[in-house]
Amino acid sequence: MNRQEAAAQDAGALKQGRRAYREAVARGRYPYPQVLDEIISDAMVAGQAELGVIEIPISQIAGTKTAGRRSAFSADFLPLLDPDTEFAGKWMSLCEAHLGDEGIRDPIRCYEYFGHFYVQEGNKRVSVLRSYDAPTIPAYVIRMIPVWTEDPAVLAYYDFMQSFPKTGLYRARFSRAGSFVKLQKALGYEPDHIWTEDERRRFIAGYTYFQEPFLKLGGGEIPITTADAMLVWLKVYSFDDLISFPSAELTRSIKAVWADIKALSEPIAVQTDTPEVKENNLLGRIFKGKQPSHLNVAFISDQLPCQSDWARAHDLGREYLETVMEDHVTTQTFYGVHPDQEAETAMETAIENGAQMILAITPPLIGACRKTAARHPDVRILNCSVSMPYAGVRTYYGRIYEAKYIAGAIAGALSRSGRIGYVASNPIFGVPASINAFALGAQLTNPQAEVVVRWSCVEQDAMDALAWEGVSVIANRDIPTPDRIREPWGLCRIEEGKFHSLASPYWHWGSVYTNLIRSVLSGGWEALGASAGQAVNYWWGMNSRAVDILLGDDLPAGVRKLAEILRKGIIDGSIQPFPEATPEKILQMDTLLDCVRGSIPQYEELLPMARPLVRLQGVYRDAIPPEKEDPIL
Repeated sequence: MNRQEAAAQDAGALKQGRRAYREAVARGRYPYPQVLDEIISDAMVAGQAELGVIEIPISQIAGTKTAGRRSAFSADFLPLLDPDTEFAGKWMSLCEAHLGDEGIRDPIRCYEYFGHFYVQEGNKRVSVLRSYDAPTIPAYVIRMIPVWTEDPAVLAYYDFMQSFPKTGLYRARFSRAGSFVKLQKALGYEPDHIWTEDERRRFIAGYTYFQEPFLKLGGGEIPITTADAMLVWLKVYSFDDLISFPSAELTRSIKAVWADIKALSEPIAVQTDTPEVKENNLLGRIFKGKQPSHLNVAFISDQLPCQSDWARAHDLGREYLETVMEDHVTTQTFYGVHPDQEAETAMETAIENGAQMILAITPPLIGACRKTAARHPDVRILNCSVSMPYAGVRTYYGRIYEAKYIAGAIAGALSRSGRIGYVASNPIFGVPASINAFALGAQLTNPQAEVVVRWSCVEQDAMDALAWEGVSVIANRDIPTPDRIREPWGLCRIEEGKFHSLASPYWHWGSVYTNLIRSVLSGGWEALGASAGQAVNYWWGMNSRAVDILLGDDLPAGVRKLAEILRKGIIDGSIQPFPEATPEKILQMDTLLDCVRGSIPQYEELLPMARPLVRLQGVYRDAIPPEKEDPIL
């Protein structure tokens, strides 16, 4: 009976194999298994590691080690040779062994390269088990270690090699370095936790359960792995949810975060124009009927306005919004909430109270924003941050570097020595651009000027250090709001131990919020969104009054006139600090100009209070060694 079944299995597998062969040829694809010896050279391999006998996923067997016998198989290892050949006879004998009591027990011998396996001995065993849709096969594995480079694929693979001794998993692979530690956190494990066999089986069961709806929804068409998508999902839901969700509910939950999953493979859309659509244009007329005439807006902050200048600035922006659009907006406030569950609860309460838009004013609230967005896709949710790769939550910030350019020009004109100090906040997106823009402005009025940078996020007191070095003109922290100017905020000069204010860039959050609300009411929210699958980052500048500069009363008339000319030029677009750079490149600058004296501090140099923000928004966040306490990005 087993022989008959084996013959029938061979006939069916042969039919599938030849069909796969014809389809591959018709589409111009290589119709046979790949050959490792033809893919890599000795120069591409740093060494080998013998892993011994382990269970490997058959789906990740990509080819053979050498070219021998490859023409006997289709690309997915199904047979191609006629039933009356010696090959077919041996193939059917292996079928009989598989159907018997002992099954196919002898391990194959293969090489692994970048997570794919290439068979040296045991091709027919692989072919038989694949025809039966067996998930794994025992194999003696020799790992071919690629030469180290900065290529993202190489970095991700080296990260995998570090995680493999802890998990023993080949099936779940990530395309980005650092993902494994985030997976450990999502599962509730310590970073160095070594998985037990039960934990491994439980994870594989959940992973397999997740993979089916992910692929059905089109995951195979996105250039990310199932593990990448699952990690995005686990940022909103728990692994216990994955195990307990019925199939239909799991599918719905994946759909809820689908935009964020797709956004992994798309660049962040940096929009520099205010998202406002006038009612008299075509888009405004199209969307007018779909938009509300009144919005209920909730402001969420993990800080209190009475304790934080940042929170107070945003609250003043909220008050400005209420004043300007009192007939069209109602606001709610939830201040001083913890970024995790407490923030989620606040957002849920706001929505129960009628909130149609949620504005979370600090980056640490991004996690709560994402979870709320998955549960309430009809609520517009924004987070005040930059370069966040999530399509379900839009972000917003100001191009403060434009005002910094003007401040730099003022500093260059007034500095007697040409050495100008700059107190930088944190090494996050946008800060290097601000430093460089300031330096370019200084060189505009003083070609010999140099900018001495010190950082407020390290142990050393930046202002004291600059004053000790004899620097008399210093760009200190920007004033939070124009109503609270005081020394030594902004650009100032030290004379006889006293600070004299010269100018200060500032954010005008009232304008930001007014533009946001108007955009929704006029249809601009939908009209100025990004393409499907893209995260949206609004990054507005002086032309929309999102940022501006306040000039000191004692500024010399000629310098004031120059500043006003520069301001007008930046607003109308005739003057640009970085005329050749795209907004994306400006935002993600991570180097300083040659005329800047100083460097960007390393993560280890930062004060503890600065580290969480830098993990979220830092220019080198992807290179920071992960910890269990990392925010899940």
